[in-house]
Amino acid sequence: MLTARSLFQEIVDNDESFQLFCSIAASGETQGGWENARIAALVAPGMRDLSPKITRHGADEDKHGRIFNALMKKRGLEPVPVPPETDYTMLLEQRGIGLAHDKLRRDEPLTEEDVVVYLAHSRVTEQRAADQMDMLVTYFGDHPELGRAIHMICNDEDNHLAYCHEELLRLAQDGHGRLIQRTLRQSALTEIQVYRDVSLAVMSHMGRILEWPRAKSAALAAGIHGMHAWERFAGWHKMVDLRMPERRDALGGPAVPAPAF
Repeated sequence: MLTARSLFQEIVDNDESFQLFCSIAASGETQGGWENARIAALVAPGMRDLSPKITRHGADEDKHGRIFNALMKKRGLEPVPVPPETDYTMLLEQRGIGLAHDKLRRDEPLTEEDVVVYLAHSRVTEQRAADQMDMLVTYFGDHPELGRAIHMICNDEDNHLAYCHEELLRLAQDGHGRLIQRTLRQSALTEIQVYRDVSLAVMSHMGRILEWPRAKSAALAAGIHGMHAWERFAGWHKMVDLRMPERRDALGGPAVPAPAF
C-alpha cells in the first residue's frame, strides 16, 4: 500500500535518493540561514529589538543544514547539486516570497515594511516546515538513524512558527494589520503553488532513482495535485491565521547547539 511512511522509507533506504533528499533540505536550510543573518544585520533602525531573534532564527537554519550534511556524511555520502526545479527557496524568491537577495546584499537598512513582509512570509513558510516535521516525527521519530535529528529540527520549527505568530500580532497592534493580512494571503496562495511544483519535481527525481513503475509515479502526482486543490480551496487558511502561541518569546535566547551533528 502506498503511504507517506512507505514512500519516505524507500527514499531513506536508498543511498542515492537519501543523498538527494538531504542535499535539497540542507541547501534550503543553509539559504534560510544566510537570509536571516542578512536581515538581522540590516533590520530597520526602529525595530532593532528583533535583531537577536532574527539572528537566532538564522543560526537554527544553519544548524539544520549542518545536520542534514552530517546525516549524509555518516553514510559516506557527499552533497549533490540541487536540481533548480526542486529548489523551494529559490523558486519562492523568484515568485516574490521573501526579501530579494539583491536587496539583502546591499548594506542599506531595511524599512519597517520590509521587516513586516519578511515576518509574514516566514509565518507561511514556517507553517509548511512545522507541518512537514510533525509528519516525519510521527512516522520516523524513533528511527535509529534519523529520529534524534528529526526531533531536534521539529522543535526548532515549532519555535520559529511561534515567534512569527507572536511578533506579527505585536506588529498588528502597532498599526501594520492590513499589510500583514494582505501579505499573508498573497504569500500563502503563492507558496502552495510552489510547493506543488517542487513536490512534483522531487517525486519525479525520486521515481527515476528508485525506478518506480509509471502507475506509481502517476498515483503520486495525482495525490500531489489533489492536495494542492484542497489547499487552494481551503487549506491555505491555516497559513494565514494568527493566534498567540503557547511558546512565548520562543527565540529569546541563543540557538541550541547540536554537538552530536
